[in-house]
This record gives sequence, C-alpha cells and structure tokens, in this order.
Amino acid sequence: MSVTQVEDGFLSCTNWSSNVSVNGTQEPFASPLTDYDEEEFLQYLWKEYLHPKEYEWVLIVGYIIVFLVALIGNILVCVAVWKNHHMRTVTNYFIVNLSLADVLVTLTCLPATLVVDITETWFLGNSLCKVIPYLQTVSVSVSVLTLSCIALDRWYAICHPLMFKSTAKRARNSILVIWMVSCLIMIPQAIVMECSSMFPGLTNKTILFTVCDERWGVEFFPKMYHTCFFLITYLAPLCLMVLAYLQIFQKLWCQQVGSLLLSFMENTLCLIFECNR
Repeated sequence: MSVTQVEDGFLSCTNWSSNVSVNGTQEPFASPLTDYDEEEFLQYLWKEYLHPKEYEWVLIVGYIIVFLVALIGNILVCVAVWKNHHMRTVTNYFIVNLSLADVLVTLTCLPATLVVDITETWFLGNSLCKVIPYLQTVSVSVSVLTLSCIALDRWYAICHPLMFKSTAKRARNSILVIWMVSCLIMIPQAIVMECSSMFPGLTNKTILFTVCDERWGVEFFPKMYHTCFFLITYLAPLCLMVLAYLQIFQKLWCQQVGSLLLSFMENTLCLIFECNR
C-alpha cells in the first residue's frame, strides 16, 4: 500500500488537523483535536494498513519456504565439504564461501524485508538500521567477488594451466581478501542509514511507518558512491566472468573440434587402407 493511500486513509478516518508548512504543502497529523482517541487511531492503523491481507499471507508462506530451503541447503553444502576431506578442493572452498554469503543474505535480508513489505515499518531500531543493510550489501559483494574468483580460477586451470598453480592456501587467502574488501567498501552504507518517520506528526507517538533509508548530506556523494558500487560489484565482475568463460568455451571447443577431426582422419585412413588391401 502506498504512502499516499495511507495518508488519504488517515485524513478521512481520523480527526487529525493539518498544519500548513512554509512552502504551502500540508503536513498531516501535526496536532490532534481534543476529541481524538489515540488508542483507537493506532488500532485502526493496525487493522487497516499493517495487518496482513489475504494475498499477503501467500507472500509470507513463500518467504518462509525460500528462507528454510536457502538456509538448510547452504548449511548442508558447508557441512558436506567440512566432513569430507576429499571434497576440500579449491573450487569447493569458493563454493563454501558462496554458501556462507547466501546464509548471511538469508538471515539478514529475508526476515527484515518481509516485515517491511507487509507493514511498511522498520521495527528494529536505528542501530540495526545501520547493521542489517550493511550486512546485506556485504553478503552481496562477497557473492559476486567469489563468483569472479571461481571464473578466474577456472580460466587459469583450463586456458593457462602452467602459468598459475591454484592451491587451497591461495584459495583461503583469496576468500579472506574478498571479505576484507567487501567489508571496507560497504562502510559508507552503514554510516548513511538512518531511521525516520514517513509522517513526522507520528514520530513521538508510535513506531508505525518508520522507515530505514539513506541520509546523505551532499547530493554528489550518493551518485559517486553508487557509481563505484555498480562498477565494483556488478560491471567489473560481469566483464571478468564473461571474458573468462568465453575463453574457456573457445579453448574447450577448439580441443573438442580438434579431437573430432583427428578421430575422423584416423577412421578415414583406416578405411582407405582396408580398401586398398
């Protein structure tokens, strides 16, 4: 439900008055009338706007299923690699790191996102408003950079096997660097996140319709930060993976075609030799 719909509902179903601001726009809920029953008003908000509708229960069930499948599946991947020593390969180290990042996404993103989608309210306070979005972006960055490392590792192993020897120690060091870089580049995200109310008139009366959003001091900074974020966590990894897998495909395709041609020539020579006999 949009903010406009909520505001219209507030104005039509309550006895709140509106104050006119300096620029001529009205700010709802600035001061209550004397006959206003605040408790009834908050009950009305819960019933009409915050209580899940019928179609939203379908969304809740879907979120719960995704949460359980993602959490259990990724934990099982980590346990399988941990218990089986023969599975502790370089690629599997990166896959475990990817699973850990997915677990972090599952724990920090799904529950908070579900509550906000249903209630349009951030209930977790200002501290978690900084921590949870920070962990969400860190986990996304870790996932993307891990996929890039997997592509780079496969590229070296297939296209240039003699140039670089991938070892478990190097994989662990790469994973450590991935987490350090992700934690560092996402620090601005934690700094700028703050809680605020969609309706200032309700700020001191209820936590309802509190939002957790970015608050940048200067307009230039968010553009610069989001541009860097886009380049580091999307464009550069995408280009790296596309180029790496294209060369891997080309290498394997040429080898496959070469082996097929060689087999065809051998069979042809055998047939010619038998016919001459």
